[in-house]
Amino acid sequence: MSNPNLHELINVAQFIIKQIAAHPDFQALDYQPGLTIGDAQTALSYLELELKSNQNSNATSGD
Repeated sequence: MSNPNLHELINVAQFIIKQIAAHPDFQALDYQPGLTIGDAQTALSYLELELKSNQNSNATSGD
């Protein structure tokens, strides 16, 4: 079994996090963790930028 494309996994994770944040059961919670849904979204955005940066570096270096 092959591994899914990392970009696809990031996109799916971002979609799921948005769905969680919008879910009425989640919104009804008095949940105040140290890290938030927004922190998770930001982490995924940074991961995606890093991945794109690495791919661009590899493309320009001829790898």
